[in-house]
Amino acid sequence: MNAGDAQSTPTSFEELAASRRQWIDDVLRPWCRQATQQQLRDAELEWLDIAGRVDVQATLWTWAWERFSVLTHPEMAGVNESHEVQLRLQDGTVVQGFPDSRESIRGTLVLVPCRTEPAAPRLRGPYSVDDVAAVQLVSSPPDA
Repeated sequence: MNAGDAQSTPTSFEELAASRRQWIDDVLRPWCRQATQQQLRDAELEWLDIAGRVDVQATLWTWAWERFSVLTHPEMAGVNESHEVQLRLQDGTVVQGFPDSRESIRGTLVLVPCRTEPAAPRLRGPYSVDDVAAVQLVSSPPDA
């Protein structure tokens, strides 16, 4: 072992915890933001070994949807249901509605249409994370 290796190895629990947080922030979370749905599902099978004892929905799938920042909230797991969004899919299709966190599982997004659309189906989707090209807000979230 050379001196460089000794310096990079944590010597206290605090250093170990900081190293783990840095790896999650610098490697794991960014990977989730760009991985395909199939890669994410493969990771889901080994998530306990990769990420530790954490909720897959609160980490893996939330981080995957962070590639579209309007779909997530930094203090909530899953997709943010509080505002209407417009999706542009890879094929050019545009759909609009409120994300449904309970229905949006394992790399798919389901939208609930606005109530002013009486003829609209109850749910729209599911849309794969791979099929979504862009997401934008339709309306601003209410003032807190």
